[in-house]
Amino acid sequence: MNAPERLPLTDVQALADLRSLPIQRVGIKGVRHPVKVQSIDGTVNMTVASVDMYVGLPADQKGTHMSRFIEILEQHGQDISSSGFANMFERMLARLDAPTGYLEMRFPYFVTKIAPVSGVASLMDYDVTLRRERRRADLPVEYWLQVLVPVTSLCPCSKEISAYGAHNQRSHVTIKTLASGAVAIGELISIAERAASCELYGLLKRPDEKYVTERAYENPKFVEDLVRDIALELKADARIGAFTVESENFESIHNHSAYARIEFDNRQAA
Repeated sequence: MNAPERLPLTDVQALADLRSLPIQRVGIKGVRHPVKVQSIDGTVNMTVASVDMYVGLPADQKGTHMSRFIEILEQHGQDISSSGFANMFERMLARLDAPTGYLEMRFPYFVTKIAPVSGVASLMDYDVTLRRERRRADLPVEYWLQVLVPVTSLCPCSKEISAYGAHNQRSHVTIKTLASGAVAIGELISIAERAASCELYGLLKRPDEKYVTERAYENPKFVEDLVRDIALELKADARIGAFTVESENFESIHNHSAYARIEFDNRQAA
């Protein structure tokens, strides 16, 4: 029996579009993919990322090649170093023949932390976002690195006016930087934790709990103090072209959060 004749398959997305409307972003969104995130010091973090991949589509092109995004992710997405992430972005632009594009990965980043007194080890997780974007063909590629760091903050006013004790809260510090690839995830985490009343740990024994309680009491910080202290460090770093730092303090004596945000662009200040 003869095999059925193979007819050519029409590539509808390659047809011309007559509506004269370019699309700024088209692609795939929210793809979950296992990745190995490599830091500058060589540490490898096994995690799962949620990935967005977009390119710009000219007005006369009906559609983009959706399958190619997955192909690129499969080829490059397992090992995400700074250079690997950049190569993946450039490969996406070349494979889709696109002058503009957007690549973002969001994932939990795990760090082994040692308790300050007992020395017991435990994991802490931090939310990290990597993003590369070229908004226009005549503009350079922007690389954004964002971390969300949970910390402890203790209220200076409460400490000052109370006969004993002071209220504290868990705070979420978010640092977003326009940076060179030389800035490591761990560096931004450390900046946020140094600025806090005290850093957090996954596991603490009683001597550790005493330490972190007293450490926070001796180092009170308003939400305004948190963002200003962090911003001073970021401003002094020549590798960082622009940044946003914000903190949300989940108040323990109010049913609302305290919030502060600083935005700065070293490129405009130069």
